[in-house]
Amino acid sequence: MVSAVFHSPMDASLPLPRAGEGRSEGVPRAEAPSQPAAAAGEPKPRTPIDLRAFWMRVLPPLAGFGLLVLIWELVAMKSTTGFPSPLATWQQALTVFSDPFYSKGPNDQGVGWNVLSSLQRVALGFGLAAAVGIPAGFAIGRFEFLSRMFNPLISLLRPVSPLAWLPIGLLVFKGANPAAIWTIFICSIWPMVINTAVGVQRVPSDYMNVAKVLNLSEWKIFTKILFPAVLPYMLTGVRLAVGTAWLVIVAAEMLTGGVGIGFWVWDEWNNLNVANIIIAIFVIGIVGLVLEFALIKLATAFTFEEVKS
Repeated sequence: MVSAVFHSPMDASLPLPRAGEGRSEGVPRAEAPSQPAAAAGEPKPRTPIDLRAFWMRVLPPLAGFGLLVLIWELVAMKSTTGFPSPLATWQQALTVFSDPFYSKGPNDQGVGWNVLSSLQRVALGFGLAAAVGIPAGFAIGRFEFLSRMFNPLISLLRPVSPLAWLPIGLLVFKGANPAAIWTIFICSIWPMVINTAVGVQRVPSDYMNVAKVLNLSEWKIFTKILFPAVLPYMLTGVRLAVGTAWLVIVAAEMLTGGVGIGFWVWDEWNNLNVANIIIAIFVIGIVGLVLEFALIKLATAFTFEEVKS
């Protein structure tokens, strides 16, 4: 049998392999031209700065604050009741914050002591609400009987204004401070109960079926399945509860008196010191913003990537 071997025209121009060389070395490979080495000490090219993104981050907030100050100045110019201007409020703020922790009696203390007293009440009421609300949310979400039992009560009591509970606290606890803490407790518990229960109910049923197959105890189900899955929902409820608590404590302290940022606002109104009231408004907003930011960072740190997105 005669066999013919066909070669392409490209193969004819390739050199034959020399003796002693492997087959893989018979066809030379084209090498890429080497890049010139960077000179020693030559600086690396800098990444260009995106000025548009920078100004889009900076300019809108500055424009918003500028608009607020402009409206504030116009109101102060047109006011006939001595409404303080931004400059006068700034000068008063320098005086107030020059000694924020002075104490000249139970009803005359610096803004620092008033803020700390309000935060202490919020921490106590919020801590009690978390100790009760989070376990209650797990139980309500886990067991259908408890869910059907407590859902009507939660739907009935949740829309009630927190300040409506303040007289009940005064009647039961016979004191302004525990009544304020009670008000914080009752307004903080609902977001934690509801968000925790919703998180438990949204756990995939496959997880619970696997737990039944493995015959896991309730403690194992809680620690290994429910708690990791419900944590993002629970932290959202905590964040909402803290925001509500900080809103309510100001109104509660206005009614109950004592040391606190709410009482400080009311006391300055009685003294017709409007500049201090405006300062207190900014202090309340800044403290609430710091609390919100801290809890958002905490929730982000313990949140799964698919929940973040």
